[in-house]
Amino acid sequence: MWRIVHRPYGRRMLIRLLKPLLALLLVTLAATAPAQQASLPYWASLSADEVNLRVGPSETYPVEWVYARRGLPLRVVRVNQGWRLVEDPDGVTGWMAAALLSRDRGAIVVGSDPAAMRAGPSASAPLRWHVAPGVSGRLGDCASGWCEFEVRGHRAYVEQVRLWGAGEP
Repeated sequence: MWRIVHRPYGRRMLIRLLKPLLALLLVTLAATAPAQQASLPYWASLSADEVNLRVGPSETYPVEWVYARRGLPLRVVRVNQGWRLVEDPDGVTGWMAAALLSRDRGAIVVGSDPAAMRAGPSASAPLRWHVAPGVSGRLGDCASGWCEFEVRGHRAYVEQVRLWGAGEP
């Protein structure tokens, strides 16, 4: 006759049972981490000299626009595998390959008249240059309504309301 003997699991047996569960937990955490890092929407900029904007998230979709402006700021509003649905400063939306976008912050001057680039973050700071609407550049830190802005090696402060790409996306 068989007799049932109660034995608690040994340490080795417990490790064997827990390894697959731990592996599953790590895979789950690794898969959700990138999605949490890049919450939508977010700012990006063109990282190539020429980038196609497509009507869908694949190279099989037709090209709607061709951008020839490295550093142009864009708002990323949706993600689909290696593609990003973006919005440009004029409100045009379409899909771009993620590899052609950078997380470097850029901005473009908006409005109908030139924006003042000042030596400091205030309207009373000395005027350094004027920058025309449509000029894009690298965006630095923003505080109290002013942003550090660099255009072709010239760095100064511009009012945040004059820059598309500054502030919350």
